[in-house]
Amino acid sequence: MNTTALYDIFLKYPHICTDSRLASEDSIFFALKGDKNDGNAYAEQALKKCPYAVIDNEAYNKNDRCILVDDVLDTLQKLAAYHRKRLGLPILAITGTNGKTTTKELTARVLSKKYKVAYTQGNLNNHIGVPLTLLSMNKTHEFGIIEMGASHQGEIAKLCKIAAPDFGIITNVGRAHLEGFGSFEGVKQAKSELYKYLHDNDGLAFVNYDNETLEDMNPPHNIVYYGTKTFTHCQGQILDSPLYLSFKWVPSDEIISDEETINDKCYTINTHLIGAYNFENALAAVSVGNNFGISVCNIKDAIESYIPNNNRSQLVKTEKGNSLLLDCYNANPSSMESAINNFANIDLPNKVMIIGDMLELGSAASREHGVIVGMVKKLGFEKVFFVGRNFCNLKEAHEFKCFYDSDDCVKHLGEEKISNASVLIKGSHGMKMDKIVPCL
Repeated sequence: MNTTALYDIFLKYPHICTDSRLASEDSIFFALKGDKNDGNAYAEQALKKCPYAVIDNEAYNKNDRCILVDDVLDTLQKLAAYHRKRLGLPILAITGTNGKTTTKELTARVLSKKYKVAYTQGNLNNHIGVPLTLLSMNKTHEFGIIEMGASHQGEIAKLCKIAAPDFGIITNVGRAHLEGFGSFEGVKQAKSELYKYLHDNDGLAFVNYDNETLEDMNPPHNIVYYGTKTFTHCQGQILDSPLYLSFKWVPSDEIISDEETINDKCYTINTHLIGAYNFENALAAVSVGNNFGISVCNIKDAIESYIPNNNRSQLVKTEKGNSLLLDCYNANPSSMESAINNFANIDLPNKVMIIGDMLELGSAASREHGVIVGMVKKLGFEKVFFVGRNFCNLKEAHEFKCFYDSDDCVKHLGEEKISNASVLIKGSHGMKMDKIVPCL
């Protein structure tokens, strides 16, 4: 079956299902292959609830409501690209090493003040998540936001081909997924695939002018700059605050004379985001909103009402009197350094750090974990718990307590009670650092 014919079916049953347990009468089941399961094996089960199942294994073609294709994933991606072209709504793509999910969430809330926005839910930012997000959009939507993640060269380019973004943001470029990219230069090259797509298709990029790396990556000709410098389209400045990020900003159309400063014509936003490193994420959202005509009051309300969750820059108070700074959804050398520096600079009592391994660093793992150990020692932290084999392999280089996994750390914290402390918990998602939270 070709894409056009499948699209006609999709218009009648416009919900895509990849889990047979969630199939419904208005959905089409796509039998994707996973690391452990083959979706083809669940097609018959899905057809008890939904009208059609797309499969790519002829052995499971036992029903006239099965649609046999060469490759289910490729078919899903082609259907999403076909749907995107026919919707015709403007789409903003967001990628980067750190901050892309927070930037996406903030931007979606800002744009939702004027438009009906469809955007990536959770962290569905890969070769499956992007098509699913596109196929969740319909004619009632006026704007789309697509988060794009990658761990190898060419992935962003492929996602751009599917999503065809009109606008784009690269939040930053850091040392992450080095196992797949090979080097920092490899990371830059991969992320710049978004800029190349925008350049080739006359798109517009929102660029942090403070980040020299982004300028080196050849952004497209059409640019809206944001940052701390006076000649940007959206200028901002961090304000002193005890815990949560506060900042002021002024758009470029608020003309500043030689005698004036940003203080004379600025707007202030007080966020629920912890960490100065979130400033560039919030300012990106402000810049997008300002560009698309969202009022100053609505931009302020959208960002100030956003409360982070899912272990991203999240503050949790516990019954033991602890204040937990949860930033353990993911971690790489760049985000780890930012989180630790921020924690060091915040005036909080009784500081404790629980730091987990950073994954997918390949041959750079030992070096990068060694850098973090050295940084922690230099900053003078006294109570630190390292979690993971990479940190444990460096235990001769430090005197902090070290555990091979989060379960071992949980057992220890059952004996060494921590109370009335300010605790930073940071580590890669695969380290399951969230298991530690109930102990505190």
